[in-house]
Amino acid sequence: MGEIMRTEEILEKVDHTQLKAYATWGDIQKLCEEAIRYHTASVCVPPAYVRAIRDTYGEQLTICTVVGFPLGYSVTEAKAAEVECALRDGCDEIDMVVNISDVKNGYWEKVEEEIRILKKVCGEHILKVIIETCYLTEEEKIAMCGIVTRAGADYIKTSTGFGTGGATREDVELFQRHIGSGVKIKAAGGVSTLADLEMFVSLGCDRIGTSRAVGLLQGKETEGY
Repeated sequence: MGEIMRTEEILEKVDHTQLKAYATWGDIQKLCEEAIRYHTASVCVPPAYVRAIRDTYGEQLTICTVVGFPLGYSVTEAKAAEVECALRDGCDEIDMVVNISDVKNGYWEKVEEEIRILKKVCGEHILKVIIETCYLTEEEKIAMCGIVTRAGADYIKTSTGFGTGGATREDVELFQRHIGSGVKIKAAGGVSTLADLEMFVSLGCDRIGTSRAVGLLQGKETEGY
């Protein structure tokens, strides 16, 4: 019974993910059917598939999509339009990428304002902010914890999975020390083993972004995000 509960505890925190540029409708259907069967927190998918998923599966699952993905340097107006379109198509949650160049330039007010604008567009829908930790210094990561908190986002997320590195224990622990009480943590990128899944849950991550969780928890080797 303990093993079953442990598996369920992990799966209910997983954003079951398929964000490859060449993902087919067959790939997306497989993802959605696994998410429904195993009760994952959501599916995280390309924006172009949101409406088809909602039309096909209705309210059986929570749909998450990405905005400004994966490089983050779209202008704020374009990101806001992406959010609006995704919500019209039936999306429930948004994972946005910050403008990493603005972060590196120290344009803190601009970065914060963009997150605030997108949260306003999201309204009651969850907004997760990807800061792409692999490109940031410790000081920049700490600054982003404050910015995400002040801007009113729901989550801070480590990575896109398309950068030079993914989630680490050290970054999650850093987030825990510096985010506000209303902000949750999503670990993503390079979550490739059962030990990784268990570690990030034990560290207090409310979400884990990965395509591998279902396969790992079934004892299968998998490849993916």
